[in-house]
Amino acid sequence: MDRPIYLDYNATTPLAPEVIDAMIPFMKEHFGNPSSTHYYGKEPKKAIEKARERVAELINCQPDEVIFTSGATESNNHALRGIAETRRDRGNHIITTRIEHPSILEPCMYLMSQGFEVSFLPVDEHGIIDLDRLAQEIRPETILITVMHANNEVGSIQPLSAIREIISDRDIVFHTDAAQSTGKIATDVRELGVDLMSIAGHKVYAPKGIGALYIRDGLKLPRLIHGGGQERGLRSGTENVIEIAGMGKACEIARSNFEDNFKNMKNTRDLLESKLRESLPDIRVNGHPDKRLPNTSSVSFPGIDAGQITCRLSSVAVSGGSACHSGGTKISHVLDAMGVSKQYARGTLRFSTGRYTTTEQILQAAEDIIRVVKSLIYG
Repeated sequence: MDRPIYLDYNATTPLAPEVIDAMIPFMKEHFGNPSSTHYYGKEPKKAIEKARERVAELINCQPDEVIFTSGATESNNHALRGIAETRRDRGNHIITTRIEHPSILEPCMYLMSQGFEVSFLPVDEHGIIDLDRLAQEIRPETILITVMHANNEVGSIQPLSAIREIISDRDIVFHTDAAQSTGKIATDVRELGVDLMSIAGHKVYAPKGIGALYIRDGLKLPRLIHGGGQERGLRSGTENVIEIAGMGKACEIARSNFEDNFKNMKNTRDLLESKLRESLPDIRVNGHPDKRLPNTSSVSFPGIDAGQITCRLSSVAVSGGSACHSGGTKISHVLDAMGVSKQYARGTLRFSTGRYTTTEQILQAAEDIIRVVKSLIYG
């Protein structure tokens, strides 16, 4: 085997060949500034608007409700800090959950230092929030609710449309971090009932360094970057045409190949879990058994440190924790919030399949994982 089997699609995805092809013209002949009115600016400008249309089609919104960003982290920060700034005169209370990505939790901590109050909702053993508890946390001064669509570590999917029903008659902005769900499950902003949604390009087979933020028509955000007025005046600066074109193509593919991709991700994920359970009956699969991303499998191996497994498992590329962190094994804040015991939490690996994962890869990976775990248990 030349390279390890890749089972870390939640960390990032490889560039789709079609995406690379869509980007190449803007590295070569179409190099112009999209703000230029002459010949060299026309194709880059058209590419940006075409990409915006493709993102909008994937999430069912109008193209002018989409702005391009550097990724979901920027989108999350712009959404949270922007709403806090524009609505501070209406209230200072924000509701989120204990299992959000750091790009939500850290802005919330910052806003707390600026005088805002934040309620961090607990989750059950499956990683799902309690809607009654959310309703109880709402105050007259609540201005924003931000709940991730699907968790990056365990894949549990939150009931966003039910949250919208709870706040339908209230003047509360509703944001979701959809970095992990976009392209894997339906992310229709109308059905979900969200006002703001963050998307990451590198989770949908587009490049790193590009993302998008859906902003419902009529909702006002302050400028993130002042300058030439690009991206509806919210994010000035010459556009990243190469990566925007790539993200647009990636969203087009995600929409057109949705059913096939969903089926392959789920089948390979389920096969892996089945093989592991057959040989290692004491494992725990974290997350909701049904309301879970089709590609995500958080598996806890009791009595073993995850770092011990990954050090010996050179044939499989897998995450030992949250995708955006590195270093020694530590107990995930997500697993801790779910009440997973330390015995299991310390030995947790996250396997995530993708559109290129094959049955043969899964069978080989399962064999290697089982061999390594048994060697650690039995010596």
